Amino acid sequence: MVKQTKSQRLREKVRIEAKNSKQTTLGSLPEAHKTETKNVIVPEQKKQIEITEITTSTREDELSLKIAFRLVPSRIFFSRLTSDLCFDEQKIDSLHLRVLQGPLATDCSEFCSVLDMTGIPEGKHTLRIEIYELWESNEKLTATSKEVIFDYVPVKREDRLIRIPIMKSVAGADLDIISDAQKSIYREIEEEMKRDSEGRVDHW
Repeated sequence: MVKQTKSQRLREKVRIEAKNSKQTTLGSLPEAHKTETKNVIVPEQKKQIEITEITTSTREDELSLKIAFRLVPSRIFFSRLTSDLCFDEQKIDSLHLRVLQGPLATDCSEFCSVLDMTGIPEGKHTLRIEIYELWESNEKLTATSKEVIFDYVPVKREDRLIRIPIMKSVAGADLDIISDAQKSIYREIEEEMKRDSEGRVDHW
């Protein structure tokens, strides 16, 4: 074996380094490819509310209603929703839903309402649910609706019939819910407290 001199070993080292430097690396990609990579745009997901389930069950003179819905792409993109409940095309009430955020909250939520059906005539009836975001301009955004038809047979016949039932209670999962009737009561209480406060200031 021929022993290499110091200069020969140096030339061999330079030759190997030069050969390795020609290999393509991530940092040596062509400029056109780099530009193409930078221009890739991830499409923005559209906000949607999907009503996934409406179920009804009757017990004596009450109708229990469960509404399940999903928020797309995620609940973090929503804060306040409004849900209108209509019975045979007549509005019963509006529910103001505040979407609660937290580590255990999911994109699927549900709420239940109990309706007093006393005085509602026997037969087929329609329930329609509409959920949407309401802006200050009263414009409805991301609105969606769904309806269900059910048979109602009252336990006993009432002398006085009514057209729409009365909402008795409402509750929800991962939601803070206030009905129009509750909102009106809260507003009256606030106005009364304000008047009392102004009266005390005038007295002093």
